[in-house]
Formats: sequence, structure tokens, C-alpha cells
Amino acid sequence: MATFQHIIPRYKLILFYNIRHDRQEQYYRFMLSSFVPAVQKVGVFMHMAWHIAYGQHPMRKIEFVTESSDTLRSLFLSDEWKELENKLMRYVSDYERKVVEYRDGFQV
Repeated sequence: MATFQHIIPRYKLILFYNIRHDRQEQYYRFMLSSFVPAVQKVGVFMHMAWHIAYGQHPMRKIEFVTESSDTLRSLFLSDEWKELENKLMRYVSDYERKVVEYRDGFQV
């Protein structure tokens, strides 16, 4: 069930990375207790999480959606985002992020 039922998604924030094997438990705790709630608080909602098992890509793909590019811009300029992204780096490698216009289904 989608967490963004009351918005019309127009943009996707996509995060790609590998979870460090020795930090998996801490990663999941951080994502569920800090990262996801913090971005959802500002109007960027978790949409899907993918495990990519084939190819030369990071194995984890997390998608967030929002109605407004201004919301993403404000998020990226915030000190809280910088802190969240820095903390995420403790638990992952091969990190990339991108913003795309929303389309239903798998996007790269």
C-alpha cells in the first residue's frame, strides 16, 4: 500500500547504494527510525525499495516521491538533509542520488 495516497506524485528522488555487510542492522535501524521519518515530515514520501540482484549497479534502490520540486530543493538545502546523508554514508557504499520526473514503475 502506498504511503502517498493524498498527494499527486510529480517527482521521484532515487537513491542507489550498497549496504555495508558489517553495518546492516545499524542501517535498517537508522533508515526506519531516522531517515524515512525525517524526509516524510517535509513532504517527501517513501514509495518503493528495490533489491537489484543483477548487473553492475548498486544492489539497493530506494524511491521517494513528492508533488513539488521546491520541496526537494528545500530538503537538499537543509542542514537536516546534510546530516541525514552524512549518517547514511556510514552504512552504505557506492551511493548515488538523482531526481527524475515521476513515472509509475521502475525508473533508473
